[in-house]
Amino acid sequence: MLPLVRSVWDEPPPPDPPRRVWRDWALVGVLVPIALLEGVLRPDLPWRAVSVAVTVGLIPTLLWRRTRPLPMIMIVFGVTSLAPLLTGGDSAETYTMAYLLIVVYALVRWGSGREAVIGLTIMLVAVHLSIVLGRLAPADMVAAFAVTFSAVALGGALRYRARARMRELDQVKMLEREQLARDLHDIVAHHVSAMAIRAQAGLATSASRPNAATEALHVIEAEASRALAEMRAMVRVLRRNQPAELAPGRRVADLRQLAGGGGSGPSVDVEIPDDLGDLPPSVEAAIYRLAQESVTNALRHARHATRVEVRVTADDTSVRLRVSDDGDTGSARPPVSPGYGLIGMIERAELLGGTCEAGPDPGRGWTVTAVLPRAGVAA
Repeated sequence: MLPLVRSVWDEPPPPDPPRRVWRDWALVGVLVPIALLEGVLRPDLPWRAVSVAVTVGLIPTLLWRRTRPLPMIMIVFGVTSLAPLLTGGDSAETYTMAYLLIVVYALVRWGSGREAVIGLTIMLVAVHLSIVLGRLAPADMVAAFAVTFSAVALGGALRYRARARMRELDQVKMLEREQLARDLHDIVAHHVSAMAIRAQAGLATSASRPNAATEALHVIEAEASRALAEMRAMVRVLRRNQPAELAPGRRVADLRQLAGGGGSGPSVDVEIPDDLGDLPPSVEAAIYRLAQESVTNALRHARHATRVEVRVTADDTSVRLRVSDDGDTGSARPPVSPGYGLIGMIERAELLGGTCEAGPDPGRGWTVTAVLPRAGVAA
């Protein structure tokens, strides 16, 4: 039990809680007139002026509920506990004060574990004092606990869901980095293997050459073999003990293999310029992987599509990939918010210092656009 309590106490707050947005101001703007209207129209409201003042005065706590959840809880329960001192022990609560459940929810959703424990303790102490002083009947206590527990449970559930999604996103990024490491390894390993072969050939013909050249070739062969062995061992860990591939990685010219289709599915048309022979291998591999993922998504999700176009263009500084289809952009398409496949594509582009965007076209179709630096400089 103690490790569980310690783990909850040490739980960090969720990263980057959203600050005040227009919805928060709109909520405050709606609750203030509702509280005033309740004070006017509710005939059984005791201590009308105090009750309305407390209700309206606590509404601004909603603006800081995500960034300062514990201070807002302290203000809310401190004021509601002290307000009966002004009313002779009578409750100064209104129906509109149900919005305080949002503050309770925000404490569990956005606060750290320490803040949540302290805040919930303050809530329990405040409820206990209300029971002891006779402000809260036992029947009302059960209802209050049930409603408050619902807000706490909802905050905890959404917090867990957001954390699980963050772990999944981190896993996608890690797998994309692993794939990039594979591509880089395969490319470098291919060239290092060629270096070793050339060194061996030089050794075979070194009889007529000076001894210095022979020694240099020995060094080249040894260093190349050592580098290749170390790189294979490193990537074997990344590949979960799978053997390394010594074939060169994918190139832009391999995009022509994606062309074709027709029949039951949309056709794939590929257009590649002829002046891309000087691209770094990392950029070529990235262009191919981005195009492959985009074409796969289009063939899978583009309803009633007849054509998928893959276009690669380049200038002196960058290479641009555009994959578009003419399918429907209705509910069957993935949402505009990044899915796991798109997140991996964005991650790969950003690792090379480029960008990748995807979204529906006006009217019909879906387009993925990626821009990578031609020099292949990583961000």
